Amino acid sequence: MSLPISCHTNQFGTLGQIDPSHLAEIAKQGYRSVINNRPDFEGGPNQPSNAEIQAQAEALGLSYAYLPVIPGAFTQDQIVEMARLLKTLPGPILAFCRSGARSTNLYQMALQVR
Repeated sequence: MSLPISCHTNQFGTLGQIDPSHLAEIAKQGYRSVINNRPDFEGGPNQPSNAEIQAQAEALGLSYAYLPVIPGAFTQDQIVEMARLLKTLPGPILAFCRSGARSTNLYQMALQVR
């Protein structure tokens, strides 16, 4: 299985919703950190929870951060936190949300933070 990761740089990529079983492939592709930008149960009760994904990520030795954001309603604090995560988490970093667009937009805004 090949995940449709959008590689923005050699240190950052984005992807749509993942489930815990995808994390082994993410690690195999060389990612060392995962950022979850999707609020729990935004997609309903069948969406894997943050806790489930985090537990599997950490079991595989990946660093993990939960920074849920609502599409089109990013706060300055969330943008600053994303910038901090990009600077402090081991790279390469993979961020995900429902489709990958929210994580991409948040990433682009975080790059503007000085």
